[in-house]
Amino acid sequence: MTSSPQARDPRPSPPAAKRPANPPANPPATSPDAPDNGPAVSREEFDTLFAAVRTWGRWDAAVADRGAWNRVTPAHVQRATALARTGVTVPLALPWNTVPGPDNGKPALHYMSDLGDVEAPEPSCHKDFIAADYHGKGVSHLDALSHIAYRGQLYDGRTAREVVDAAGAHFGAVSSLGPLVTKGALLDLPAVRGTGWLEPGTAVHADDVLAAEKALGVTVGDGDAVLLRSGHVRRRAELGAWNPDNASAGFHVHAVPLFAERGIALLGGDGDSDVRPSPVEGLHSPVHALAITAMGVPLLDNLDLEALSAACAEAGRYEFLLVVAPLNIPGGTGSPVNPVAVL
Repeated sequence: MTSSPQARDPRPSPPAAKRPANPPANPPATSPDAPDNGPAVSREEFDTLFAAVRTWGRWDAAVADRGAWNRVTPAHVQRATALARTGVTVPLALPWNTVPGPDNGKPALHYMSDLGDVEAPEPSCHKDFIAADYHGKGVSHLDALSHIAYRGQLYDGRTAREVVDAAGAHFGAVSSLGPLVTKGALLDLPAVRGTGWLEPGTAVHADDVLAAEKALGVTVGDGDAVLLRSGHVRRRAELGAWNPDNASAGFHVHAVPLFAERGIALLGGDGDSDVRPSPVEGLHSPVHALAITAMGVPLLDNLDLEALSAACAEAGRYEFLLVVAPLNIPGGTGSPVNPVAVL
């Protein structure tokens, strides 16, 4: 992993930001070479946390595999549409990535299947083929509730081996989710801290979320979608690719109870929401397990939030209408997706 001093963000600070009048004379030393992913969490502590945020049995069986998306009612949608004030529309997906790299071990596929020479001459027709093993770091995608099991169980206590087989998922499939239209809230941590990005391996805690809400003038509420910008895309553009499985900024498990308390419907970001290395003993993706398996909250992974960050700074607000429309894949554990924010 390439290390470098953090780039300063040339954009103005968020309009609602409040900085201390008298900063500490000796602020804590930080080093981009030694980001903090802690504190460490034991498996026993994690299991207690899992039980505390679990919402199994909350929804009727007919809609249980939609999980927290059941929180979003027509009233939520109506309130969210009121946030589309200027009509500025921002797509959030990364470009379809067919180039192998340290963060793209299974590149997406794209090739032409018709160059106008297959069908009858007029009008000529051009066709192509796409495919992706999308549950990785190279494709923007949505994780459905069948994607993650903990101790052999999916969300709502379903036994994974009984409902997921070679034919796909028979509970928690992405086809059960449908589209989501709700309020989005951008937690732009680099903008709050006045840096270009958070160094890989930096954990975001509940206190960081609360500080970001205050600085950015946004409040996460019931049925909201929470998007964390760590500056991952900007760092990659300026310093080059690295393997995010080894190190990436993201939420510490101790931040999750706050989201459970607020009743969010969706969690996502420009990483995969988990800080890496994981602070939890024996678990590689503990936030995935808490959000998806315990709380029934789908995840959006690998977004490009740079344009949204600039648009929010320009608008002077960090909440917006968010539309997420996954592909209708029966049995799918998720879907490539291009979420759209409208300010």
